[in-house]
Amino acid sequence: MSARPTFPFSAVVGQDDVKLALLLNAIDRRIGGVVLRGEKGSAKSTLARGLAALLPGEARFVELPVSATEDRVVGSLDLESALTTGMKRFHPGLLADADNGVLYIDEVNLLPDHLVDILLDVAASGVNRVERESMSESHPSRFVLIGSMNPEEGELRPQLLDRFGLAVDVVSSPDPAERVEAVQRRLAFDDRPDGFAASWSASDRALAERLTGTTSAEVPPEILLSVSQLCVTMGCEGLRADLVITRAAAALAGWEGRTVATVDDVRRVAPLALAHRRRRSPFDDPGIEQDEIDRALDNPPPDRSDNGRGDASDHLGGEQGPSIAADTPTRIVPLSGPRSDVNNAASGRRTTVESTRGRMIGDRMPQGRVTDIAVGATVRSAALRVATDGPLDHATPRLRSVVEPLVRREDLRQAVREEKAGNLLILVVDASASMGVERRMGAVKGAVLSLLMDAYQRRDRVAVITFGGEEAEVVLRPTGSMEIARSRLAQLATGGRTPLAAGLQSAIDMAKTAPGSHQPLLILISDGRATAAQEGRDPLEVAMTTAADVRHRAIPALVLDVEDGHSRLGLAAQLAETMGAQYLPLTELSAGALTSAIREGLQR
Repeated sequence: MSARPTFPFSAVVGQDDVKLALLLNAIDRRIGGVVLRGEKGSAKSTLARGLAALLPGEARFVELPVSATEDRVVGSLDLESALTTGMKRFHPGLLADADNGVLYIDEVNLLPDHLVDILLDVAASGVNRVERESMSESHPSRFVLIGSMNPEEGELRPQLLDRFGLAVDVVSSPDPAERVEAVQRRLAFDDRPDGFAASWSASDRALAERLTGTTSAEVPPEILLSVSQLCVTMGCEGLRADLVITRAAAALAGWEGRTVATVDDVRRVAPLALAHRRRRSPFDDPGIEQDEIDRALDNPPPDRSDNGRGDASDHLGGEQGPSIAADTPTRIVPLSGPRSDVNNAASGRRTTVESTRGRMIGDRMPQGRVTDIAVGATVRSAALRVATDGPLDHATPRLRSVVEPLVRREDLRQAVREEKAGNLLILVVDASASMGVERRMGAVKGAVLSLLMDAYQRRDRVAVITFGGEEAEVVLRPTGSMEIARSRLAQLATGGRTPLAAGLQSAIDMAKTAPGSHQPLLILISDGRATAAQEGRDPLEVAMTTAADVRHRAIPALVLDVEDGHSRLGLAAQLAETMGAQYLPLTELSAGALTSAIREGLQR
């Protein structure tokens, strides 16, 4: 049965920037790959597959699943050879399969960081080096690296995003006629794949021949200077942006049949190389306007022969900088979760926890059923036992492996893996019609965005639960995405009575389902009053019972007391004691006060 044909690259309607970014990487793979940001169904994987069909030779399209282990990616000990012959051989992984082809990672933002690091290192060097399980192997691995992601599912850490050469925001066309054409072509392909592919074969073949005959153009010194001036103006750190723009401009000129790159080539590729590098925080809008590129190229920065010295007022904007509104989200000192020790807290690094999919760091004797075999350790254990019991009959290795298994139960070793731990901050907020509720909700919005600003750099997640009226509502499910938080928190319903117990129970339910890589922290923002519960039950009594369940389940908790006025009941302090939570009274209700209080509570 013949394989289903690939949707032709040239048949994809629109998406000119995506096509250009992919073709430039095919011309010069040292550009460093491309990350495609956009919602599902915007032809990201279709274009990636189509590009592989244009590459010379038997180029393969290799898709790396987010559940892939490090062994599967880089390669490992050949288990069959080790068990049947006693020979130690290397079993290649996906990086070997992708050599001279396309390596595609859907949802690259969900891939463990250590695997992203490995992929980017190999993409830059063109060689995969494996040093593990007493093996030392290396093999060529030259591929076009393509990652795709939906920003609503969380961002790729800036340190990793910067290492992708180009980035493109993939959006569906707003032109109805163009959308109709795209749908018609897809329907035609689904109905008659072979016939549709044949009708576009000439166009794809012309692109493939053009790719094969393209070499990067020369980049004159004055163009290199323009590139560097542009990167300085845009505040780029390091030289990666300079290199990417230079290589991409040279590839573009070569693609268009010219031997020398010009400043116009720089204008065209710079947005693809700078859009993801100038975004320093999630509060910055993604992308970069062409006008900014043009102004920077047409008006280069002044000579800095004074090494940046100048009037201090030039840098400070006068005697006093602009004030920040009370509920404006501000950058905070990185949070240190309950799992962090003092050194990690000081350095801002994340601690690590054992996991089922992280980096393998060792092995151990299994406790019960083996769920993840440490192959190298298992084979070494078996080999040592066989050497002690007597030599293996190499004349009939396969027969012996059936009649008398080389590996016995006592040889099995469980793999020990770890990944970086994050926090799941569950904010439980009183949204009832109490005094100052609007100010409280405004402060919570600012605090959430500030917390996400910190989470943007790491693996933290933030969730928001409000309680008001007769029930609690999860208004923001655990996320690290600023875009989701902004949209979900735009309108927060307030008013009604205070179902405190319902809010706490929703937080308990969420904490119970938190992934093992995230430590939940319940943060209650309330004055401790409770005025709503199931019919016939005392609201405060039910709230205290639910609070006791928080302590019983050993869920770390923090109570931020927002009670104001001269007559104070002190219910929040009682609630905190029942929960086994840290208690902090807030003398000021603002985003800055909330984030500072949360950080103080975490440090305790």
